[in-house]
Amino acid sequence: MRHETFTVGSQLAVSPSAVFEAFADTAVRRRWCRLPGRELSYHHDFTVGGGETASSVFTVADAGPPEQLAYASQYIDITVGSRIVYTYVSRVDDVPHWASLVTVELIPGADGTSLRWTEQATFLTASAEPDHDFPHLRGATRLRLNGLAAALRAA
Repeated sequence: MRHETFTVGSQLAVSPSAVFEAFADTAVRRRWCRLPGRELSYHHDFTVGGGETASSVFTVADAGPPEQLAYASQYIDITVGSRIVYTYVSRVDDVPHWASLVTVELIPGADGTSLRWTEQATFLTASAEPDHDFPHLRGATRLRLNGLAAALRAA
């Protein structure tokens, strides 16, 4: 088992309430927060105690059989317009690979919102290349935040 913590940020040229809505509104959230591959299922309940579940099938050409991906989260704290705290577990082929505690902070500024994403991850099952697990998670989070910025620009 391995523990890692990271923080990434993003400057968004919209109000904290607009960023918050991009997390809360399921249709908007689906534009920037997805599992890779062909989606099999999705559900989102943006309430304390609620959460998000998703599953997909992901195929990499010439890399063996398709992988069954699954994600399940639970919201712990939601403070409208300023903070979201949740936990989640990511599974591959029904094996839990990591579990995380995420805190998203929305800080108002003169030019919009400063988003600060802090994630505390516990890697439960190493991949075939365990040295890539943490950089992969951090990079995927950065890509997700790029998708959030694009969804906000499109809105």
